[in-house]
Amino acid sequence: MPLVTTTEMFKKAYGQYAVGAFNVNNMEIIQGITEAAREEQAPLILQVSAGARKYAK
Repeated sequence: MPLVTTTEMFKKAYGQYAVGAFNVNNMEIIQGITEAAREEQAPLILQVSAGARKYAK
C-alpha cells in the first residue's frame, strides 16, 4: 500500500469511485481500516483531529 498524494489519488478515482476518509483515534482503528482497504485494494485517507493527536502523546 504505497503512500501517494491526494492529488494523485483523486485524479485516478475521478468519475470512477469514491475515496473513503476515516477519522481515527487509536491504533486498533487504524489497523482495522488499513487491513480492510488492503483486502479491497481500495484507497483511503486517514484523518486525525488535533485533540486525538494531543491525547496520543
